[in-house]
Amino acid sequence: MVEPGSTGGQPGRLDTHTPNIARMNHHYRGGRETFQADRDAAERAIAALPQMRASVLAARAFGRRAVRFLAAEAGIDQFLELGVGLPVKDPVHEVALEVIGDVRVAYVDYDPVVVSHGNASLVRPGVSIVVRADLREPATLLALPELRAHLDFDRPIGVLLVSTLHFISDHDGPYDILAAIRDALVPGSYLVLSHFSLDFIPDQVAARRVLAAYDAATERLLPRGRDEILRFFDGFDLVEPGLVPKPQWRPGPGEDGGDMTDVGWCGVARLN
Repeated sequence: MVEPGSTGGQPGRLDTHTPNIARMNHHYRGGRETFQADRDAAERAIAALPQMRASVLAARAFGRRAVRFLAAEAGIDQFLELGVGLPVKDPVHEVALEVIGDVRVAYVDYDPVVVSHGNASLVRPGVSIVVRADLREPATLLALPELRAHLDFDRPIGVLLVSTLHFISDHDGPYDILAAIRDALVPGSYLVLSHFSLDFIPDQVAARRVLAAYDAATERLLPRGRDEILRFFDGFDLVEPGLVPKPQWRPGPGEDGGDMTDVGWCGVARLN
């Protein structure tokens, strides 16, 4: 169960009745810090689309592989994770520290519950911080003094948007958000991105039902097609294998890169 004081839909107010997307995601991963409303909504999504849980787990695995790639092969020692969600095993700073000895990570989320949990479990002096900010206000986010003090924006940064942008509506200008982030980075920076898509769901009834599971949640689930997702990489060059289902992005030993039951696209790209 969640701790007293956790919020659902409105910051600063305990809400046990509104499904919270961070807690729904936590439930998919087997977490217990949820309310009944979160579990019920997540289970409705799973009933409509049984591969939903596997896809969420695949997103986390993709993120870990991408961080290892950036730290080991791309020379990245600074990371900015936008939309971190509730803390999970193997957070970015721990994964990167397995590869390199010195790393800086800033975790950002707009949800006060997420930030509270993150401050309790993700903060490591001199290594990682947690910042509350809204991705839909990128200029404000990128100008935060604590963020600028922790990360050096005159050097390459790895930006992670794993399972985040499918909660940003077209009305909020997601491509403008990405452009603002891109323009704040120096060449040699990287973008790590995954996104839910209906491209893999031919059953229109199942598609409508999984989206409906989020109708009453703190954010709607907003799928995009492959071409729409490719647009997020404008100004970046995708590294091999390009934009692929999450299990196919550089699978490690024992990982099934041939799994096509995933319901999302992912990619890693370099800013030149």
